[in-house]
Amino acid sequence: MPADSAAHSRAPVPAPEPEPVSEEFERSPDCDRPGCPHVRYENSPRLSRGPGGRRPYVRAARRALALAAAASAVLTAPHIAAAAPPTGSAPTLTRSDDGDRGVLGGAGGSPQGGSGGLHGRPGRVLAAPAVSRAEILDRAASWVRARVPYSADSHYKDGYRQDCSGFVSMAWNLGRNEWTGSLTAVAEPVGRQQLQPGDILLFHNQADPGKGSHVTIFGGWTDSSRSHYLAYEQARPHTRRQITPYAYWTHSERYSAYRYKNLRPVAQGPAPSSARRFPGAAAFGPGARGPYVTQLGRMLVQRGGARFYRSGPSPVWGEADRRATRAFQRAQGWTGDAANGLPGPLTWEYLVTGRGRDIPDAGVDVRADVGAAPAYPGRGAFRPGRSNPYVERLGRQLVQKGFGRHYRQGPGPTWGEADRRNVEEFQRAQGWRGGAADGYPGPETWRRLFR
Repeated sequence: MPADSAAHSRAPVPAPEPEPVSEEFERSPDCDRPGCPHVRYENSPRLSRGPGGRRPYVRAARRALALAAAASAVLTAPHIAAAAPPTGSAPTLTRSDDGDRGVLGGAGGSPQGGSGGLHGRPGRVLAAPAVSRAEILDRAASWVRARVPYSADSHYKDGYRQDCSGFVSMAWNLGRNEWTGSLTAVAEPVGRQQLQPGDILLFHNQADPGKGSHVTIFGGWTDSSRSHYLAYEQARPHTRRQITPYAYWTHSERYSAYRYKNLRPVAQGPAPSSARRFPGAAAFGPGARGPYVTQLGRMLVQRGGARFYRSGPSPVWGEADRRATRAFQRAQGWTGDAANGLPGPLTWEYLVTGRGRDIPDAGVDVRADVGAAPAYPGRGAFRPGRSNPYVERLGRQLVQKGFGRHYRQGPGPTWGEADRRNVEEFQRAQGWRGGAADGYPGPETWRRLFR
């Protein structure tokens, strides 16, 4: 054995250099710390080939560097594990069943994916324009209507990631994808009493982002006690909008409210004359369609009417427009024909100029505005495995009444044990026992739920 080779074999493993200096080695593009270089073979004329066309010095260098990397990993691992994840970057997470929640150590990316530009536009981060509350909810509703599937690894056609933080990035029109650990950089905290549509409720578990981190968009209170709100969120199986207990179904006490910093105020001087001018009664009502219907809906959302819209204002006149308009008219103290749900010149003037009172939180008057209870669909609609709109409507009403604690992610159209247990609790609250409180809704349970 040559002397220099023998000395090399007896020498202790050297400490790794911060950066390898040989052209034979290059830092791996997915490694950002010393100790994990990637060996690259360079066709350098300076190194002669050994028997069989191989370069013994390159092989020796590779072995030495591999040993150095292993030693460095052992020495630095405790410090790396204890370090908090840097703001604006996401740890490696696996997908989970609840928005961006996951567990550390997953391969192939993270449910939140970190901060970065829009997919398909590498190296480009678009400037974020100011956005109004109505635009935020309108953008969020576009994913609700499209039923965008939840995915930790996929991006929608607009370039935004299909998880909860990507959904908020899209609704806020950030021009880039953020994650729960970086959204606070573009937002400011607000109190529960200051929440308005378009704000968010965020839980970022700094100690372990893979356990519970999630974010929803606040769509407005649904009851006068402010215990439930309309949540827009990206979760399995697809984007949804539903009544949700404040602040969320799980980890409720760990959520905080935030408001986008680049929010456009409701009024920025006089509106253009074309927008201020009342378009005429014919522009609204059954069968009406056009941009004025959309404009009306957006103004009503700005004034507190988001809860009336299931998927956001649209150019087609619907019952949601009538109910939201009537709620705004009643908030002004108007009655009779002045609060018939059809906008006249005065209603339009109040909306475009920001005058008058906003639509109040949901309460007794709002429930009366919804109309009579839906017809009871029969016992067969509520049996294990049955899936229909009545199951979801029942669940939403249970949540509204305060009997939704067994739902982990909210009611859905398929009957399950959570539905049965919530119905049973409601029935027991009526003083019923035995077969009258078996968890399956009969006509009287249905009537009391919707009265």
